[in-house]
Amino acid sequence: MDTQALPLSELSRRAVVALIREIGVVGTLRFLGQYTRGAGDYTEERGAFLKTVSLDELVEEARQIDGKKNV
Repeated sequence: MDTQALPLSELSRRAVVALIREIGVVGTLRFLGQYTRGAGDYTEERGAFLKTVSLDELVEEARQIDGKKNV
């Protein structure tokens, strides 16, 4: 089967059908849930966040989360 010639909508439909056949509806939904597009501009948001926090603050927060003193 030449899937390169298929429109993306048909390729996606066939892929979902194959997933449902192999791993069921719930498994398919769990799998596809990993691949959501999201929203916003990560690079812009990260730049804005990093302007408001110091490296020392980030290290201290990482230490608290990790529960270690030598992060």
